[in-house]
Amino acid sequence: MRDMGDSAHLPAHTPNNGHNTMNYPLPASDRLVGIGLRAQHYQDLLSTLPNSIGWLEVHSENYFGEGGKPHAYLAALREHYPISLHGVGLFIGSTEPLDPRHLHSLKTLIEHVQPMLVSDHLCWGAVNGKVLNDLLPLPYTEEALAHFCAQTTQAQDALGRQILIENPSSYLQFAHSTIPEQEFLIAVAERTGCGILLDINNIYVSAINHDFDPLAYLAAIPTNAVQEIHLAGFEDNGLCLIDTHSKPVCDAVWTLYQQALQRFGQVPTLIEWDADIPTLDVLLAEAACAQLLMEQQHALFA
Repeated sequence: MRDMGDSAHLPAHTPNNGHNTMNYPLPASDRLVGIGLRAQHYQDLLSTLPNSIGWLEVHSENYFGEGGKPHAYLAALREHYPISLHGVGLFIGSTEPLDPRHLHSLKTLIEHVQPMLVSDHLCWGAVNGKVLNDLLPLPYTEEALAHFCAQTTQAQDALGRQILIENPSSYLQFAHSTIPEQEFLIAVAERTGCGILLDINNIYVSAINHDFDPLAYLAAIPTNAVQEIHLAGFEDNGLCLIDTHSKPVCDAVWTLYQQALQRFGQVPTLIEWDADIPTLDVLLAEAACAQLLMEQQHALFA
């Protein structure tokens, strides 16, 4: 087995809320950067087992089926890397009840993989039994907040695990929203005991699209709530920035990431790349940039 270092079990960033009662394998403290596991890289990762990354993240729904090559590769790689499960289909913010079949499949996967983290999004995406296959923005109102918190609590109770909620990228805002997004996200964490997955690229994309200060957004987030960070690339269509996960991390997002490291310290960080997926060496180079920034920040405060 690949050496995970002396700190393979790191303390959680948030107090135990009754949903995390086990010590799940976490990456070594000097390898806190991971990459998204994609089918194109199964063979290369398993044959090379690069030491430059400390963990892998998968989209939960891709592993809801039983058996087959995806599960075989995931099981083999899990012997060498901690795994994080990142959901894109729970749609916690939808007005209809959570899908019990989805929750059952996710719980089964959690029991099988024993992931270091489980996460989903601050969004909705289903209505009248129809799944819209997109992460749609919520109106940030007291009513929506109460509903999202109730659904998040239900999900955590059903799964027996704390989950992390990720801030979205957005391209429109509701005129009747009364709560800034960051305050909405903080309230969800405070009321439900969930953690926060802070997507730095999403903050930047939304800040440009809606003309707000991304540093003020970062400054509002409690330091002990953030348990994971995402980095990714975007595209500019001339009207707005689109969170496509199809490009390298841009300079402005790297700079914002440095500010996040200064505020939140060393937090497991993922390089996301889901479209126009490059060769593994490109992903590893992006991960190396994140690791270098993390080490430089740690040295400043050591």
